Amino acid sequence: MKIILKLGILFLCMMLSPVMASAGYKLSMLPRYSTEEIHKRIVPIADYLSRETGLEIEPVVISTFDQYQQQLLGGAIQIGYENPYIYVLASKAHEVIALAEKERSGTRFRGIIIVRADSPIKTLEDLRGKTISIVGYTSAGGYLSQKLTLAEHGIHVKTDCQLVEAADNKQENVILAVYTGDVDCGFIRGSALHQADNFVPPTAIKVLQETAWLPNWALSVSRTMSPADRKKIADAVFALNKESPAAQALKINRFVPATDQDYNSIRKAAGIALPIVNDSPIE
Repeated sequence: MKIILKLGILFLCMMLSPVMASAGYKLSMLPRYSTEEIHKRIVPIADYLSRETGLEIEPVVISTFDQYQQQLLGGAIQIGYENPYIYVLASKAHEVIALAEKERSGTRFRGIIIVRADSPIKTLEDLRGKTISIVGYTSAGGYLSQKLTLAEHGIHVKTDCQLVEAADNKQENVILAVYTGDVDCGFIRGSALHQADNFVPPTAIKVLQETAWLPNWALSVSRTMSPADRKKIADAVFALNKESPAAQALKINRFVPATDQDYNSIRKAAGIALPIVNDSPIE
């Protein structure tokens, strides 16, 4: 009987050991694009990190900005790739380890204000009282960037304009709303201007104004992640370059070290209190 019991315990340990030897983490990206596009972007980085770190990393696609933020805060997503506004809103649960660097804009990006090509709106002042489609209130390139620029011109979008959130927080839905005339203008990220070209003639939309620069997207990890796993992930991320399939899928050149303080400009712009922290970038 004792021999059978010992064999049973040994078998159980053998079954559990692979799970215990390798932590399992879920990786996701803020759903700025369609479900299919997000899937194409995050599967290569999840596969790469799994291979390079020996950790089990599962790509997960989330439907909306709000769901994504809540899953970061709730611990359901342990590795996230999100815009700077969502990052600061979730930074009590997540900490940034890297900042995305792109070909043209480097480690920063900006929004744009778009109107129909035949729109009577010619200046920022003309936006007072107008209906504006935004990607979402937690969108950096599709709301916060424009909000900052308009505030500099004495226009407070929440009180001086009528704001409408785009369906599913998608940039292309902002473009479509402008094109169909459902709204007077739209706020989108600069790089998203041609995202709806399959449905909207490019000449039908024009840029009214480029808006404030913001720090680029953050790659963050759960604050409960072990330092050893955090370092494994950071080391693998910093080894990426623009020729790496994972970097190409994310449409970035590389990731550079970042700290939480790099996003304090976002906190100030959004009226969020600055945290008292003492961290430094992982190298």
